[in-house]
Amino acid sequence: MTMPKLSSNDSDVQPLRPDANQVRRILVLGYGNPGREDDGLGPAAAAEIERMGWLNVTVCNNYQLVIEDVVDIAAADIVWFIDASRNGPEPYATQKLSPAMDITFTSHIVSPEVLLAMAEQYYGKSPRAYLMGIRGYDFEFVERLSDRAATNLKQAVTLLLSLVKDGEEPKG
Repeated sequence: MTMPKLSSNDSDVQPLRPDANQVRRILVLGYGNPGREDDGLGPAAAAEIERMGWLNVTVCNNYQLVIEDVVDIAAADIVWFIDASRNGPEPYATQKLSPAMDITFTSHIVSPEVLLAMAEQYYGKSPRAYLMGIRGYDFEFVERLSDRAATNLKQAVTLLLSLVKDGEEPKG
């Protein structure tokens, strides 16, 4: 990894640019409520990634996305948003995300696209971003995953581990 040339003249400072030899900074944001059964799939997936202890990977999890997440998003090259999906395909679905300011923005419901738009607007950063929806089935007030959701979680984490490790994009 090459460091930027430091100088007293700001015009001499060379910004770091991602290239084949530079380690990508990856952010994994798992969100959902572990006290609502399968709604905890996002935090559970994030916890599995965090167990790897990779230095270039930052893992956050919370009940919901918040505007404070923008600081971490702006510092990343690649962002994975991971949530439970009530109606998605089994075992999971992935999709590439783009920044989009949503006029229905409220302090209690912030979409990944809004956070990406804020990172772009306020920090001038546009990391590659993806959403993974892991299929859940039961959303009662119980702190555990259903058996079927736990199976889906294992498959989703297997994919995530390989993609996060290599900084690759999902296929399809």
